[in-house]
Amino acid sequence: MPSEHSPGIYRRYLFIIDRKKDRIIAGGYNIYPVELDKVLFEHPKIMEACTVGIPDDYRGETIKAFIVLKEGETCSPEEIIAFCKERLAAYKVPRIIEFIDELPKSSVGKILRRKCGIWR
Repeated sequence: MPSEHSPGIYRRYLFIIDRKKDRIIAGGYNIYPVELDKVLFEHPKIMEACTVGIPDDYRGETIKAFIVLKEGETCSPEEIIAFCKERLAAYKVPRIIEFIDELPKSSVGKILRRKCGIWR
């Protein structure tokens, strides 16, 4: 009888890191916005960020990032995209960047991702 360490036995684990409803499917890849948001928060000029999937005729969905810059900072979409390209796989890099003054939040301060999706 094979043991759990036998070469013939494989254990596969599935880790869900975000809500299934928030998942973006771009070009057949599953992308979880929370992973993208964490990378965007690493940028020294970004105060808040929220990524959503928007309809795309070719890829199914494409990634759009809504970004609130820190006070007094300026940044270009190209700078954000270049920053993401250094830290993410090519299919996870946001294609569209929109700078906004404020993200929609709940009464407890949580970013409301679905409301950002409405702004598409």
